[in-house]
Amino acid sequence: MTRRLAEVAKKVGVSEATVSRVLNGKPGVSAATRQAVLSALDVLGYERPTQLRGERARLVGLVLPELQNPIFPAFAEVIGGALAQLGLTPVLCTQTKGGVSEADYVALLLQQQVSGVVFAGGLYAQADAPHDHYRLLADRNIPVVLVNAAIEHLGFPGVSCDDAVAVEQAWRHLASLGHERIGLVLGPSDHVPSARKLAAARAIAGELPDEFVARAMFSIEGGHAAAAKLIDRGVTGFICASDPLALGVVRAARRKGLDVPSRISVVGYDDSALMNCTEPPLTTVRQPIESMGKAVVELLNAQIGGRSVPADELLFEPELVVRGSTAQAPRG
Repeated sequence: MTRRLAEVAKKVGVSEATVSRVLNGKPGVSAATRQAVLSALDVLGYERPTQLRGERARLVGLVLPELQNPIFPAFAEVIGGALAQLGLTPVLCTQTKGGVSEADYVALLLQQQVSGVVFAGGLYAQADAPHDHYRLLADRNIPVVLVNAAIEHLGFPGVSCDDAVAVEQAWRHLASLGHERIGLVLGPSDHVPSARKLAAARAIAGELPDEFVARAMFSIEGGHAAAAKLIDRGVTGFICASDPLALGVVRAARRKGLDVPSRISVVGYDDSALMNCTEPPLTTVRQPIESMGKAVVELLNAQIGGRSVPADELLFEPELVVRGSTAQAPRG
């Protein structure tokens, strides 16, 4: 007990006597200090005293599917900074292959009595994945916000970049350069943002042959494998569901001895970090992560404050960023 008092006191910057007063529910401690002590208990992994467990911690789970794609650390930075300004501490939960699952993270966050959870990519975007842990959060009335295209009927508010507009911008750009054989490199078939992109492409193209659409895991290697097939089928303009996928397309073209952009044009999606430093610099569709991240935190904070938030999806407009990976379609 003494060690716990000392650790919490050091973390908060108060005396052990102050920590003891908070833990024992004694008066004479400001609300801000009291909350800081309780948050420190949560952060350090100590259980709250029984009489204080009814109060949720000032912790917010931030669940990410990975950190290899630079867009997810970027979202984490924006959302984490906005949470901190409200006195909320983000708890980063990153999935790794063979590691802790999303459902396991939810169980851990519930044990810590978090104030809310933000999912910035995850199983909610996959129609065929298990979703019981989301229902668990809903049953416990835990505030939740989902980023980018959830399946229907989960009942949580969401903040998304408009996939249809993103594809329209990319398609019209490639078409204006004379590309007629435009292909898509997308995520798995049950991935909701990819399904939205495909629907938008078909609406614009009128007729999009199935052989011009390839599915891949979200990685450079996945993009490479998918693009190799489409290049063999004569595709000259590529629209990709992520920047790493687009970099995989560039690599596939080069392995086949085809120059980017004189022979193959590539458009990514996200405008994640360093895409202006690739060779060639990547033309991509930028997600407005600053605006989206702030909206996520506003929605979450409203729920934490007890206000009713409609389970709607806010759509944000993307922006085409033209760089060096697109050019006039090759002749002949």
